[in-house]
Amino acid sequence: MISAIRPLVAGNWKMNGTNASLNELMQIGHGFMSGLDAETEALICLPATLLSHGAEILSRTPVKAGGQDCHWQPAGAHTGDISAEMLKDAGASHVIVGHSERRTDHGETDSIVLMKAEAAWRAGLVAIVCIGETRAEREIGATLEILSRQIAGSVPAAATHTTVIVAYEPVWAIGTGLTPTIDDIAAMHAAIRDRIPRGTRILYGGSVNPKNAAEILVLDEVDGALVGGASLKADDFWAIAQAAG
Repeated sequence: MISAIRPLVAGNWKMNGTNASLNELMQIGHGFMSGLDAETEALICLPATLLSHGAEILSRTPVKAGGQDCHWQPAGAHTGDISAEMLKDAGASHVIVGHSERRTDHGETDSIVLMKAEAAWRAGLVAIVCIGETRAEREIGATLEILSRQIAGSVPAAATHTTVIVAYEPVWAIGTGLTPTIDDIAAMHAAIRDRIPRGTRILYGGSVNPKNAAEILVLDEVDGALVGGASLKADDFWAIAQAAG
């Protein structure tokens, strides 16, 4: 029997942060030790340069540390890449795979994302598989077709609610300040729910911020958020986490 789904608010720092940013990370961790909703799980996916030190800081708090991407091989001649095993060794519990910025900027296909998700499992990490449509795909009414294809191609057949989290990020909303309507978000999450293992968490991403978090995170099929820029500031991240509780 699958118990009630625990909300997750995951921050994605992307290519941001230096050692000077670790004080903000410490503030995020301390916030979850001093009265924020214990029912909400929190995660910060850090750049690789900060992961080991950041994971050490967060280990003294309820907040977990994650990676932003991984190679599908455990080791080898892949200059500049990082394996899932390396992320695990550095203190990660989760890793994002298939983010739209990886799919667009690096040409990652569904099959590559699938291999990365399976690599995450091999290393003992939970894979956060990102899916989402572009503005052009949305305008021609192809959103459900795109999401179905990405789920079928990117989420391993053996996925369970304990090994995979799905993040729905409409590509056109990421970093633009734009969001779909509340009805659209609810409809897309319901459609995704029908296509993934029972009990799997579905996060919403795409310009989530303290102003819009409450109306998004209250939706029945939304199990949390994948937060970009707003996760870089402790106060903003806390506000979003409180909305998820």
